[in-house]
Amino acid sequence: MTTLIINIKELLQVRDSSILKVSGAEMAILPTIKNAYLVIENGLISDFGLMDVLPNINPEKCIDANGKMVLPSWCDSHTHIVYAGNREQEFVDRINGLTYEEVANRGGGILNSAKKLNEASEDEIYDQSKNRLQEVMLLGTGAVEIKSGYGLSVDGELKMLRVIQRLAQNYPITIKATFLGAHAFPVEYKENHDGYIDLIINEMLPEIAKNKLAHYIDAFCETGYFTVAETEQIMEAGILFGLKPKIHVNQFNSIGGIQAAVKYNALSVDHLEIMKPEDIEALKNTEIMPVALPSCSYFLSIPYTPAREMIAAGLPLALATDYNPGSTPSGNMNFVVATACIKMKMTPEEAINAATLNGAYAMGISETNGSITVGKKANLIITKPIPSYYQLPYAFGSNLIDTVVLEGEVFA
Repeated sequence: MTTLIINIKELLQVRDSSILKVSGAEMAILPTIKNAYLVIENGLISDFGLMDVLPNINPEKCIDANGKMVLPSWCDSHTHIVYAGNREQEFVDRINGLTYEEVANRGGGILNSAKKLNEASEDEIYDQSKNRLQEVMLLGTGAVEIKSGYGLSVDGELKMLRVIQRLAQNYPITIKATFLGAHAFPVEYKENHDGYIDLIINEMLPEIAKNKLAHYIDAFCETGYFTVAETEQIMEAGILFGLKPKIHVNQFNSIGGIQAAVKYNALSVDHLEIMKPEDIEALKNTEIMPVALPSCSYFLSIPYTPAREMIAAGLPLALATDYNPGSTPSGNMNFVVATACIKMKMTPEEAINAATLNGAYAMGISETNGSITVGKKANLIITKPIPSYYQLPYAFGSNLIDTVVLEGEVFA
């Protein structure tokens, strides 16, 4: 099927196929075409250009985007949207003065979610998670990474990964699965870290690899969770089973996790709210994508990733939601882009690059997603009529999306 979009006020993120990510000063450049057309064939972008040179074609469907912008759909490279129940009470506890760490020490946090997940059936978890997935798709997300990590048991982790696999099979969105068994230590292993790591390496990973349930492996490298040495042990094991690392680091403390991720050639390092000069230095001249999660900082009232310092150092940066029940119960990438501009002082061009092209890179899918490029998936956002793309972060509380196109089809 051929679909033609005409009279596009401005077509954003137009890239040559060789551009897989942008770094440093290049992040401030967002290539666009004004008064443009775009052709979709069989779910892929097949052509685009100026309306003045529109070829003579007879599409099955034509969309008039007069006054509207078209850009690639958001690529959300860090989420935990497969979970059971919610943690509303913890939200109130934090309002009343408890910190995230204090909530966790009282049996809340990740352990609370693990209890709820292990009590729920696979179908119950799937039904809850598909509603969240549909919501983020309508908000313009066309690719999403989803982590396990609320099972913290062999059965629970495998159950989560099977749900992620079902979502990928049933929805027209690119989904990458990450095994995050090393999210926290279960209560029964609180004093036996080696025992739980042995469970991850010798029981979970073989089953995950045998059933091809994950693309990546992750660990929460943080004070009170997994040490640098424990994280390295988990990364080594994951790599042996064919899983590339994507690591939680520097959310509350800088303890050497970034240096460990560099050592094991991780695809991404995520959170980065606390960054020392040596952390930024360690990321220079690597292929690792730093990922910021500004809506987590917003929700927890913790520092924001120092985007300006990192970009000035020549680093790339991606943006993601961290959608999860405890620290970011939102998958709205539009809010993430706006918050990055408002709180992290990223320019709209930098933020859009970070949420599309660089987000795709952080998921390992930049050859198929993240830009307007011939041959890439036709995963698109068509905005409402707006004066410029600056309106996207400026009007942070407004829904400026008119139409979402996923794999060449309008999603509703």
